[in-house]
Amino acid sequence: MPSYKAPVDDTLFLLNDVLNFQRFGNLPGFADVTPDVMSQILLEAGKLCEEALAPLNQSGDEKGCMRHDDASVSTPPGFKEAHDAFAAGGWIGLAAPEEYGGQGLPYTLAMAMNYTLAMAMNEFASSANMAFAMYPGLTQGALAALLRHGSEEQKKLYAPKMTEGRWSGTMNLTEPQCGTDLGLLTTKATPRGDGSYSITGQKIFISAGEHDLTENIVHFVLARIDGAPVGVKGISLFIVPKFLVGGDGALGPRNGVSCGSIEEKMGIHGNATCVMNYDGAQGFLIGEANRGLNAMFVMMNEARLGVAMQGLALSEVAYQNAAQYAKERPQGRALSGPKNPGKPADPIIVHPDVRRMLLEIKAFNEAARGFALSAALDSDIAHRSDDAGSRQAADDRLGLLTPVLKGVLTDIGFDNTVKAQQVLGGHGYIREWGMEQFVRDSRISMIYEGANGIQALDLVGRKLPRDGGRAIMTYFKDTTEFLTPLLSNDAMKPFAAPVKNALDDLQKATMWLMQNAMTKPDNAGAASYDYMHLFGRVALGVMWVKIAQAAIEKKAREPEQSARMDAKLLTARFYMERMLPETALRLTRISAGADTMMSLAEEMF
Repeated sequence: MPSYKAPVDDTLFLLNDVLNFQRFGNLPGFADVTPDVMSQILLEAGKLCEEALAPLNQSGDEKGCMRHDDASVSTPPGFKEAHDAFAAGGWIGLAAPEEYGGQGLPYTLAMAMNYTLAMAMNEFASSANMAFAMYPGLTQGALAALLRHGSEEQKKLYAPKMTEGRWSGTMNLTEPQCGTDLGLLTTKATPRGDGSYSITGQKIFISAGEHDLTENIVHFVLARIDGAPVGVKGISLFIVPKFLVGGDGALGPRNGVSCGSIEEKMGIHGNATCVMNYDGAQGFLIGEANRGLNAMFVMMNEARLGVAMQGLALSEVAYQNAAQYAKERPQGRALSGPKNPGKPADPIIVHPDVRRMLLEIKAFNEAARGFALSAALDSDIAHRSDDAGSRQAADDRLGLLTPVLKGVLTDIGFDNTVKAQQVLGGHGYIREWGMEQFVRDSRISMIYEGANGIQALDLVGRKLPRDGGRAIMTYFKDTTEFLTPLLSNDAMKPFAAPVKNALDDLQKATMWLMQNAMTKPDNAGAASYDYMHLFGRVALGVMWVKIAQAAIEKKAREPEQSARMDAKLLTARFYMERMLPETALRLTRISAGADTMMSLAEEMF
């Protein structure tokens, strides 16, 4: 059975030393989070994930969820008890406002499984048990949309019990005939005459659509009101509870919503991915009519950051198990001579190619963690700062980088689970060792919440030109200003100079798009995926420069940390030498344009 240890120390180093978490003490909810409090929160979070969630991961995958004749669904053994413990610990409501039963802590530290902001707890829980983590994560996402767009009455009615974990939440978008193109949805909402609506239609791929973990499930459903405009401009968002709720919060009769079936899928078997049937179910409009996507985008954008963290999370747990195996598995001799001459073979970690795979995963994990936590801090600033300029700048960065985070972290995260599986060789292919589950579970992260090709198109087609290119121009300016003084610093130049070269590649790619994509949109489409990954390599490189800078300072300040910080500096050098040069390849691909790609006749495929 695979094991898992939450990377608490590395997360604390990133928050305290690299991102300087304490400088945000002026934001609401930050002042009380001292380094000691933060350490205690993360230690407790790690303990819960290691002891309660990780042991259920493999058995949950094997048992899966079961739909019964009455359309109810049971989750794998142990999931209900784990969810009760999770809720009892206050983890679901960690970032919710105190007036609704939450603790009001920064999103950065809060529970954010699949459908809310990327947070530290998200990584721990998703590494330990991704299928389980999706249940409370969906509740967080639904809660975020409710608190942002719901009426006061709706907030008071639903938020406290969702925060408490007694009720859960879902997001219902996809239908059999529409996924990305939500303008094609046909689920209809007919006014009942009492202010509510009858919701009729079918939704598919609904994670946690039906289960036995909570008393009630509050579905957030996109539907079209009778007579609404066609396309996305005619979509509204509705609250459709599994059990109707009285004005006093008491549960009433069962609503007209049921699970038609559980999807047979590649991974995340412990999560009930359902076909949901709405047969005249009573729903309640949230936000404005025909502006449902505005409200749902709260969940969707936060979900993309949560899914990005899933990519990292599976990469991390796969790495931990691969590294342990590599240190223990004897096979062959080191090319430079035996390292264990008294034994018949050396451990496979002596082999350069094994080290290559492990270091590629390690170098990604540490930088990706910092990248995601930095985005979480931007979200806190955007939502909590009382300075309009700071809010705008943080929101610009978050909008620009969200598709990069989602697309790059999940693409590379999946690749890393395959590399980790490769380290185990034949054992990696056998269920007993758990590595094949990490590969299967991580694969969905590249698909849901907007397939990664869509993320790339969103980046190039919407985020780059938005507000006249303000966000990307500011990114170039801020990054250049950060790197320039480090180029004359002997200790930092080996890290800053390669990233400056990579940033130049990103600027050249951006200029190429400006010159070639306006008159020929296919050039933008053909370049988008490579551009997203070029951007990702640069962003991870920038984070490694920040980590290296903090590591050098920490070594001087705390000599007892020298060995740990030296490991980070060596990993940073590996990233600069072996991984960052990929930006030149991506630039070459982008500059090739779309002509060849689009010239092959359809019948030739």
